[in-house]
Amino acid sequence: MTASPHAAVPAASTPAVRAPARAAQIVSPDSDERTRDRVLAAVLERGPVSATELGDSLGFTPAAMRRHLDALSTDGLIEVKRVRGSAGGAGRPARRYVLSRRGQSRLGNDYLDIAVAALAQLGETGGPEAIEEFARTRFSGMEERYRPIVEAAGPDLAARAHALAGALTTDGFVGSTKTVGLPQGDAPRTGPSAARPVMLSVQLCQGHCPIQGLASAFPAFCDQETGVFARLLGVDVRRLSTLAAGGHVCTTHIPLGRTTAATAAPVGPDTPGPAQADPGTVPPSSPATLSIHQQGRP
Repeated sequence: MTASPHAAVPAASTPAVRAPARAAQIVSPDSDERTRDRVLAAVLERGPVSATELGDSLGFTPAAMRRHLDALSTDGLIEVKRVRGSAGGAGRPARRYVLSRRGQSRLGNDYLDIAVAALAQLGETGGPEAIEEFARTRFSGMEERYRPIVEAAGPDLAARAHALAGALTTDGFVGSTKTVGLPQGDAPRTGPSAARPVMLSVQLCQGHCPIQGLASAFPAFCDQETGVFARLLGVDVRRLSTLAAGGHVCTTHIPLGRTTAATAAPVGPDTPGPAQADPGTVPPSSPATLSIHQQGRP
């Protein structure tokens, strides 16, 4: 049999030859994040939606679509919802994608550029005072909602700070408190330093800031939040670090008061008098004497 003259000739260019260029555009690491934002927005608009429907609407290959959906699912931004067909509910439920709560929050960040631009224009027309007033209004609602929670904790300042941290956590700020400045249990109890007062304080930490991008551009937001904390707690507080300024957490210093270590043991028959006692010595059997001085609350 005579071989066809066309048998050894490579096939002409086909659509498969053009596919790598399209695939390279889809899987480019530089564009993955923006591409997944597009997928996330499409799930928000069309969900519950299937992978096939998403691929058709966005122009992605099935493999690329699955890759992006798997990544978004791993990040906790989307969830799978089982939906039965309309034909009497026959057959296995189809997989449909919807946004998770985290995905909803992620999409909220898309408006950051618009918010920053709007506030910048507000500052140009009304000056820095206009931005401060905007931030003050924004945090006034927080102060009104948090006040009953903080007041319910009673007069103890540490308890009030803990209640404030809980309210912040509810609003997505991931609040926590830690008391610092207490004498360590294994610290030496003799020497001049034993009788020195130690200032006690609570560090109120926030592990997340929903408005970090705005606060980075406009520090007035951090300033107004700090003012809210001071008014709710009834003491002057000080910011030690903020996420907006590059810190790992937002940390607010809340002064509690002062503790003073006892300087001598009770006087007994064989105990030297006050004039003979070493003013810098604290006997191991004597506990520290606490003297807490809190600032008055309004």
